[in-house]
Amino acid sequence: MKSVSETYNDLFSSNAVFGYRQDERIFRTRFKRFCFAAFMVLAGLMVAGSLAGIGANEYHYFIMNLILINLIAAVGLNLLVGFAGLLSLGHAAFMCAGAYTSALLITRFGIPFAVSVAAAGLSAAALGIIVGTPSLRIKGFYLMVATLAFQFVIDYVIIHWEGVTKGTRGLELPTPFFLGISLEKNLSYFIFLFCLTLLLIWGAKNITRSKIGRAFIAIRDNDVSAEIIGISIFRYKLLSFGLASFYAGVAGALFAGLLRTAIPGDYSFLHSIIILAMVLVGGLGRLVGTVFGVIFITLVPVLLDQSVSFLAQVYDPNITIILGPVKDLVFGGLIILFIIFEPEGLVGVWIRIRDYFRIWPLPYVSE
Repeated sequence: MKSVSETYNDLFSSNAVFGYRQDERIFRTRFKRFCFAAFMVLAGLMVAGSLAGIGANEYHYFIMNLILINLIAAVGLNLLVGFAGLLSLGHAAFMCAGAYTSALLITRFGIPFAVSVAAAGLSAAALGIIVGTPSLRIKGFYLMVATLAFQFVIDYVIIHWEGVTKGTRGLELPTPFFLGISLEKNLSYFIFLFCLTLLLIWGAKNITRSKIGRAFIAIRDNDVSAEIIGISIFRYKLLSFGLASFYAGVAGALFAGLLRTAIPGDYSFLHSIIILAMVLVGGLGRLVGTVFGVIFITLVPVLLDQSVSFLAQVYDPNITIILGPVKDLVFGGLIILFIIFEPEGLVGVWIRIRDYFRIWPLPYVSE
């Protein structure tokens, strides 16, 4: 008869592999496969409950849509910063390019929403390759300044090219449709986003465990050594910029579709900083960390807003004037504290918890 620990290991946490393909599986352990299956079942039950009139409402689905869109953008940035080691402060500019590409294709040419999203990703990827061209000669702080300059160039063009973009007024979009199904409700948009996000994360995971991902990591760790062993530095740097920009362009188009408008204020330099904070707080070079970072950075401002609103209703409506700046201070302070005390990000916390339960229920032996 097997012991409890042996049964647990066989059913959930066995790490035994018998070949390279098994070692490179996305879900290596039964426990991970079980968690993913449970997550999909819970997501299906949540949607089914909402369709039946119980559970989450439209506001909740709007927040979840924001999380999914931010996750797509942050995954792209993590491929560039976390895996390839190339700093960027202009990620929101690629989102802006994707948003306006999608908006112009829909409003002027009547292109279907899904096709415009794909075209937005491709147009942003083309811009990313152009912006990434100087990465062969410059890196680090200087590359970061170059991407920052691109952010300001895009902002200037979008605001002043009023004949096409309508300047600060932006472009209004109709209700998006997918395969003839209206995505007007946040619930239906969530189902569409959820499936697309799973597809894009699956693609990013496959990239990171392929030859391309290993080349990114080699360039990040030491680009000179990577070039010596035969890795084409220039090609893979351009590829990393193209992939990151593609994800950003898709996220920008999806965000414009969610809000039914494309305005330059939604893709400012501050937005680039927020996306970078999601990657840093979650953990560089870890896709699961990106998920944690996006959820944290997206939900904290929402929870702070609700807390301030609650205090204003209970005590004094004027308290919002006092606590408004404090809310931003708390939000920024939390990010700084995470970077100082958890340099590996939220994924570092997750790894410690995971490693503890990996040998559960056996305790650590200390002599």
